[in-house]
Amino acid sequence: MKGRKRWIITITCTSVATSMVFTLVSSRALGSAGYAAAVSALVIFISLGIVFDIIGVAVTSASEAPFHSMAAHRERGAAEAIRLVKNAGKVSSVCNDVVGDIAGIISGTTAALVAARLSVSFAAGEVVTQLLISGAVTGATIGGKAAGKLLAISRTNEILLRIGKIISVFSRG
Repeated sequence: MKGRKRWIITITCTSVATSMVFTLVSSRALGSAGYAAAVSALVIFISLGIVFDIIGVAVTSASEAPFHSMAAHRERGAAEAIRLVKNAGKVSSVCNDVVGDIAGIISGTTAALVAARLSVSFAAGEVVTQLLISGAVTGATIGGKAAGKLLAISRTNEILLRIGKIISVFSRG
């Protein structure tokens, strides 16, 4: 129980700090950015949330067994994939909750910024502009995550092996 409480406190503090850093960086970067940069940042934040949601779902639906076989054959990334699966709860929390939720919050903030700028620049109806942008961001996020979940469930091993390979690059220097 003590370890679980420590994990909850750690993940909460990490989330608060990460959110503050992402918000600061994005607000500074987008403060004077043009439409193309703001929309690009919005697409990046939405994509980041979707990709990490895919990883979080894949890790929770995975089994260690296929990766043990790959590790025995010295398949690069297999040992890292085993570690991910063994720590599925924590990995899922970081991917889905920390990164995914923060990406969602930042994309909402970025969407509001884009809507406000469009309303002023093009004298479009403020409410209509906000509704259109909010709807587009919501649709892209939820639709992307729904498609991502299907992908994560159907290609769990492939996704985790790719993530394992990426991790192996950083862990082996």
